[in-house]
Amino acid sequence: MKHLTVELIPDPDFGGFTARVPDIPAYGEGSTEEEAISDLREALAAYIEEFGIKDATTRLNPPSSLRQIDLELEDLVRA
Repeated sequence: MKHLTVELIPDPDFGGFTARVPDIPAYGEGSTEEEAISDLREALAAYIEEFGIKDATTRLNPPSSLRQIDLELEDLVRA
């Protein structure tokens, strides 16, 4: 079984979540993380049906290192 890195993006304005695999253009949405992942599974299956498993697997890259940093975007704008 291949493990996929899934990004879960909360929607602070409307609630719910979007789930995505960074390297494949397929998304899932739901009111909970589990619903979003379930919807993502369906989207991935549809993607594979349309473009093939070879296309999906060749898009996958090893997970990158993600870090959170403190940065005020406004500080980057020069007045």
